[in-house]
Amino acid sequence: MTAPVLRAGVLGLGMMGRNHVRVLRNLDGVELVGVADPSGDLHRAADGLPCLPDLDALLELGLDLCVVATPTAEHERSGLALATAGVAALVEKPLAEDTQAAVRLARAFEDAGLVGCVGHIERYNPALRSLHQRLAAGDLGELFQIATRRQGPFPNRIRDVGVTKDLATHDIDLTGWVAGTPFASVSARTAHKTGRMYEDLLAVTGLLADGTVTNHLVNWLTPTKERVTMVTGERGCFVADTLTADLTFYANGQVPTSWDAISAFRGVTEGDMIRYALAKPEPLAVELAAFRDAVRGDGGEVVTMREGVLAVQIAEACLESALKGVTVDLAAADAPHRTVDLTEAARR
Repeated sequence: MTAPVLRAGVLGLGMMGRNHVRVLRNLDGVELVGVADPSGDLHRAADGLPCLPDLDALLELGLDLCVVATPTAEHERSGLALATAGVAALVEKPLAEDTQAAVRLARAFEDAGLVGCVGHIERYNPALRSLHQRLAAGDLGELFQIATRRQGPFPNRIRDVGVTKDLATHDIDLTGWVAGTPFASVSARTAHKTGRMYEDLLAVTGLLADGTVTNHLVNWLTPTKERVTMVTGERGCFVADTLTADLTFYANGQVPTSWDAISAFRGVTEGDMIRYALAKPEPLAVELAAFRDAVRGDGGEVVTMREGVLAVQIAEACLESALKGVTVDLAAADAPHRTVDLTEAARR
């Protein structure tokens, strides 16, 4: 029996919203029936579709699912309206502007029995998906360190959050995901170099629950764009470049060194290097196909709103750490940013 076609809408026609429109137009099993943006269709992304002034008008088209690609401050209001209307939603990251708003969103979708997910698109990057599978299979042995670099020039489109919630949430989410274990603590520093009220540079050292050390460099100040994840373990290291979707493995060598002084200095030796041949589908297309399948009940692998809450919590812990100059313990019983039950978190 053929699955029914799902009626979809997109709220927000900024850069990400326009990309969602492009992909949804060509996604099997989905009909994009309309878009909405109070500023109108400035870039002609609708191309014949109804372009409506707000979410209320979009809902009148009768939606099964909707992508929310508005500024972060509007995520909670839009998401709650979709939950009330019984419409599944994919909300672009970060899930909301603070933990309390993120919790309210996650609870609303869970209470309504609806699919609610977050656009942490890096989970759908071919290099990171392959890395995740290889780490889960134990290819690296014991993990020692995960280091990420997410740096580039300032995007003028981002006006309502700093680099921590806009960019670092990618690294927060992907690190816990590829390692398969949550953050236990973070120690961070931020800087304001461009005159905005929000930080434009973040450096974080973290510790995962299994003892893996993490390091994350994120900024909007570097003139060249960089998106790199390096995972080091007992058998070598993986390097994932998510701009090119390449994954490379650098093995620890097995060749002994007869020069004792050099052998002691080097510790491990350089071994073989493997660059994996990966299929490279567009991450956004994979993400939206997973969203479609989840709405159908076909088991699509989405990033849940609970996971989105966690990314916001850890981002806020990083900001607190930088503000107070302390290490924030995410596992302590009285830690305001620890992973907690959604009902309890909503009371904070």
